[in-house]
Amino acid sequence: MGFPEQQQKVPGVQSQMTPVPDCGEHSYRGSAKLEGKAAVITGGDSGIGRAVAIAFAREGADVLISYLDEESDALEVAEWVERAGRRAVLVPGDLSDPAHCRAVIGRAVEEFGTVDVLVSNAAYQMTHTDLSEITDEEFAYTFALNVGAYFHLVQAAVPHMRPGSSIIGSSSVNSDMPNPTLAPYAATKAAISNLSASLAQLLGEKGIRVNSVAPGPIWTPLIPSTMPPEKVAEFGDNTPLGRAGQPAELASAYVLLAADDGSYISGARLAVTGGRPIL
Repeated sequence: MGFPEQQQKVPGVQSQMTPVPDCGEHSYRGSAKLEGKAAVITGGDSGIGRAVAIAFAREGADVLISYLDEESDALEVAEWVERAGRRAVLVPGDLSDPAHCRAVIGRAVEEFGTVDVLVSNAAYQMTHTDLSEITDEEFAYTFALNVGAYFHLVQAAVPHMRPGSSIIGSSSVNSDMPNPTLAPYAATKAAISNLSASLAQLLGEKGIRVNSVAPGPIWTPLIPSTMPPEKVAEFGDNTPLGRAGQPAELASAYVLLAADDGSYISGARLAVTGGRPIL
């Protein structure tokens, strides 16, 4: 099906994409599955995180949205959360810094009194066809943001979580079907899957469930900001369903894992891949 060739600077702005991703703004219907809960969502300004924030709000949750610096996107999603009658708290900053991870959780506790759901979704990737193109700084940053932030957010959040709380990491089909041009990113997504499985066992006795979602190719700002235009144009065409997914098509997976509907799901990796298999 394909997309028009386009490119942006990292991390990308959703409103400047063609077409603008569907994050469920006009389609998601809630049914009180998260009524009265408080959620922290990283990378919640756009893409998958934005779709999750909108869905959570329409299911009854107040939402803290952590983002880097994409102010216009963040303000838009906050408006959608508030239209659902829930509170939206915006916290910009770089989650590769452990201190900022702790500050995000601290702000959530200050605003909501608790953390019922943590969605660690913010990520960095970049396309490289030659290993020599990957600098020490980029390699370290990719792991610090994608994996390090997940660890530091969980470590800070657990003391404020009650039995029945949920932690969800955003993994990827790349976790075991790695794209060689996204080598550092793919390795971090495997680590997220593995870390989630470890955390599920460590935190089960506290009544805290931990899972990960493994998306396939999803149309988000990461795509035009980290891939060459010719790859953007054919993004997702090689899936069995023949197209990339929209962020809105991920939202219900996160709702399931966050809600009481998923009360016996822990240590799982939920694939939303357009037909690409995961091990």
